[in-house]
Amino acid sequence: MFFALKPVKWAIKIVAALVAIAVIYWIVIFIIVWNASTDDNRSHTDAIVVLGAAQYNGRPSPDLQARLDHALELWRAHVAPIIVVTGGKQPLDRYTEAQAGARYLHAHGVANAAILREVHGSSSWQSLQAAARFLKNEHRTHVTLVSDAYHSARIVDIAQESGLDGVTSPTHFIHGSKQLSYLFKESIRVAGGRIFGYGTLDRHQTVGKLVPGLAIITAPIHWLRWW
Repeated sequence: MFFALKPVKWAIKIVAALVAIAVIYWIVIFIIVWNASTDDNRSHTDAIVVLGAAQYNGRPSPDLQARLDHALELWRAHVAPIIVVTGGKQPLDRYTEAQAGARYLHAHGVANAAILREVHGSSSWQSLQAAARFLKNEHRTHVTLVSDAYHSARIVDIAQESGLDGVTSPTHFIHGSKQLSYLFKESIRVAGGRIFGYGTLDRHQTVGKLVPGLAIITAPIHWLRWW
C-alpha cells in the first residue's frame, strides 16, 4: 500500500508545483499589465493607430468615440502626421469600425489624406497585423497605439509581433472597479500570448485550453464581471 501511494503523492506534489508556478507567473504578468495601463507616451511617432470598438450604423460607440477623441488630441498636438483607424464589421452591419472612425475624424477636421483604414480585422491581432503590412510599406514602423488603458500591454506585444515599434497613449473610458476586472482578464491573455504567441491565441480564441494550470485563475473573473 505504501509503495502504491508514493507515486500518487509525487503526482500531487508535481501538480501543486505547476499550479503554483502558473499563479506566480500570472501575478507577475498582472503587475506588468497594471503598470502598462498607467503609461501615456506622447513622444513623436510615424502614425497613431486607433484600435477598433463597436459602431452603430456608422456612429462610433462611446468607447470608440473616446479613442477617436484621444487620437484627435494627439494628432492636433503633432504627435504623428497620420491616423490609422482599424476594425471590420459584424454580419449585417453597413459600416466597418474603421469606416465609422474615419467619418468621425474627417468630420472633426482631419483630412482624408491623413487617415488610413484597416477594414477587415475582427481582433486586435488581426487589425495590427493588417495595419503593419501597409505601414511597413510606407516605412512607418514607430507608432502610437490608442485603446483603453487595460489593453496597453497586450497591444504593445502584438505590435512588436507584427514588426512595429509601438508605444501607448491610452484612454480612460473604462475605470474604477470595472477596469480591475478587465485588468484581470488581460493578464490571462498576456500570460498566454507571451508563451504561445498572440497569433496562436487569436486562432484558438481561448487561453485556458492552451496554458496548463492557468485556467483555474479565471474562476474569480466570472465573479468580478458583476462586481
